[in-house]
Amino acid sequence: MIPSFWNRIPPRWRPALFRFGLNFFPAYRATGGRVVAVAPDMLGARVRLPLGWRTCNGAGTTFGGSLYAATDPLFALLLAVNLGPDYVVWDKAASIRYRRPGRTTLFADFRISPEDLRVVRETVAREGRCDRHFHVDFCDAEGVVHAGIDKTVYIGRRHPPSGENPPMPR
Repeated sequence: MIPSFWNRIPPRWRPALFRFGLNFFPAYRATGGRVVAVAPDMLGARVRLPLGWRTCNGAGTTFGGSLYAATDPLFALLLAVNLGPDYVVWDKAASIRYRRPGRTTLFADFRISPEDLRVVRETVAREGRCDRHFHVDFCDAEGVVHAGIDKTVYIGRRHPPSGENPPMPR
C-alpha cells in the first residue's frame, strides 16, 4: 500500500511528502478536500473541505459525497505508514451522520493514538487480522459539528511473497 521507497525517505520529510503526495494524487484531488497539516509523528492529519462549485450540492451546501471522499483514504494511509510493510490495510466500511448543512469551509482532524497502534499490533499478532473503528467530525471554523463519519479499517498480516495476493477483508 505504501511505496517501497517510503522507508528510504528521512523521517522529518515524511509528513510534508505525505501531504504533497495526497493533495496531488488525482483521485484525491478530485474530492475537493485538501490535507493542510500532517503531524510530525504521522499519527494525525487535518483536512480542509471548502464549499465551492466542486463540493456543492443542489441546495447550496456541502455535498455528502465530498465529505465521504475527503475522509476516505486518511485512516487507512496513516495506519499503513505507521504499521509498516508487514501489514496490509484496507478500508472496510463507513457511515456518515449528518448533523447540519455545511454552508462554509469544513475541517476534519484525524488522529490515531499510539494505543490504537499497540492494540492493532497485538490483535494481529494473536488473531492474524483486526477490524478497527475510527470516528472523525467535520466542523466549521467555530468548532460546530456538521457531520460525523465512522470508518472501519481492516488490518491483517502481510504474508511473504508466494505469488498470492494479500488477504482481502471478510
